[in-house]
Amino acid sequence: MDLRSELLKSIWYAFTALDVEKSGKVSKSQLKVLSHNLYTVLGIPHDPAALEEHFRDDDDGPVSSQGYMPYLNKYILDKVVEGTFVKENVDELCWTLTAKKNYRPEGKSILPGKDAFRLWCLFIFLSEDRYPLVIIPDEVEYLLKKLCMAMSIELNLVELEDFISQDSVQQNGFSVWAFLEMMNSGKLMRGIAKETISMAIEDVYREIVGDVLKEGYLWKKGQLRRNWTERWFTLKPSTLIYFTSEDRKDRKGNIQLDGNCCVEVLPDRDGKRCMFCLKTLTKTYELSASDTKQRQEWTTAIQTAIRLHVEGKNSLHKDLKLKRREQREQREKRREAKEQELQRLRALQEERERKMAELELLKEAQRQAQALLEQDELRRRQQHEQLQQALEIQLKEAEEARASMQAEMALKEAEAERQRTRIRELEAMQQRLEEALQQEIKARQDEEAFRYAQARLLAEEEEKMKALMSLREEQEEYIQRAQREKQELRQEMESKTRALDDAQKQLEEVRANRYRVDQDVVAAQRKLRQASTNVKHWNVQMNRLMHPIGPGEKRSSGGSFSSFRIPSQKDPGLRLRKKSDEQDEESKENVESRGGCGSEKRLSTNGDMEIP
Repeated sequence: MDLRSELLKSIWYAFTALDVEKSGKVSKSQLKVLSHNLYTVLGIPHDPAALEEHFRDDDDGPVSSQGYMPYLNKYILDKVVEGTFVKENVDELCWTLTAKKNYRPEGKSILPGKDAFRLWCLFIFLSEDRYPLVIIPDEVEYLLKKLCMAMSIELNLVELEDFISQDSVQQNGFSVWAFLEMMNSGKLMRGIAKETISMAIEDVYREIVGDVLKEGYLWKKGQLRRNWTERWFTLKPSTLIYFTSEDRKDRKGNIQLDGNCCVEVLPDRDGKRCMFCLKTLTKTYELSASDTKQRQEWTTAIQTAIRLHVEGKNSLHKDLKLKRREQREQREKRREAKEQELQRLRALQEERERKMAELELLKEAQRQAQALLEQDELRRRQQHEQLQQALEIQLKEAEEARASMQAEMALKEAEAERQRTRIRELEAMQQRLEEALQQEIKARQDEEAFRYAQARLLAEEEEKMKALMSLREEQEEYIQRAQREKQELRQEMESKTRALDDAQKQLEEVRANRYRVDQDVVAAQRKLRQASTNVKHWNVQMNRLMHPIGPGEKRSSGGSFSSFRIPSQKDPGLRLRKKSDEQDEESKENVESRGGCGSEKRLSTNGDMEIP
């Protein structure tokens, strides 16, 4: 979300607050006042005639938000320069206009005006990029968890879910006034002091809206006097500012962060513990935290600020908001894909059930056809038996008639003719029986065809069941593969973490060794200076011993001369002392040029010189 979008969200509230009649339009006089105030808080030169010139040909009265947008973009937002104004002043202007109309807390409100303004700014920051501005329940829960974390309490999720379960919230999301009403109700933070809630709101406001990654006291070592002083540090994505105290009135300095900066942990020394340093191209700042946890949090936060600067991002929470939105979109896509898969599986299940119903109908039809065939066959058998019995009776009667009427053949010829006619009828009956048998055969063939169709449907059902099982196996294999990849990533992260810890330990050992070597070098230099001092002392003693005793001079008991004479230029003692002095200077130069690493002169107890 860029600066223009942030400003437009606040200005949208101011514009809608001026729309008293809720018609979507605002009078020109009110827009002049709003534009004049925007010129002032944004640090833009005033152009009082621009509004009249822009709407010179518009005689329709009030101006809508769409009509005001070209003027707002051309004469105000296009001239805004980041860093020349205070964003909080713009928000306060817009909050003052919109709060007079919309924010009317009823009863015992737990939020003072300053806290309501900060929650309004947090709402604008976390709201969706569409108008009218709303915030989804996930972002509300994220904000409330941040507030509860600042107060070190647990969030009352039951009350939050009851509020989210409302129909208006589920359909459209939270409006800022519904959000402030929920916060003023006190149900989510019952039993907590107002001062604690105000401090938590201020901390979250500075963290999210003010882009403050971390704040707190640290001990800082001076660059010139090298003394330790306690300062209040405020870390932002591009700079680390430190003040005299936590009221942030007396600013002592700031450290610009870029890709060349780095943070290192230091061993305890100078009576300070939990030390670390921040290295830039020009300076190294030594700092000390109160405990190991604070040192870890500060080093991590500074590394995060450096990473944001390298990546060209000026706000951590803007980046986190975009990542949360991407995660929600990915979850929505996965949910839609899952719903599509479930719909496809339900369609397959419905198709299977439909096929099963058709198969049951076919089975029922087959059973009914089988019953009809059995009934027809039984009826035909009964008719055949009846006809056979009738034929047997008739044959017996014919036999009896033939036996009894052989003598009367001529007289019974007509009767015989009738018998032949009856035989022809029986033959016709037999033909009909054969036709009935053909029909039975045809019915059996139809039954075979029905059975074949049933077998084909069963085969199709089995193929679809196999396809469904293969889809389920592919889904299970995909889930197992994802779990294996997740396990491999976790193992790789653990191995890299262990490698980083080992490297950190090795680095600390190298630093300790370097510190011991520096101490050894300092001790060696100290010994070298002591040896050089001893050489000078023994050279002086040698010169005194080699000084000749002139006539009349006496040697003192302590080894020194009690009196001396002024030698002449021709005095051999003077020449000897000059030569000794020249040798002493030459040996001194040799010792200094060699850094104390050459040979040293030593004097024995009897005064002779020994060269090691």
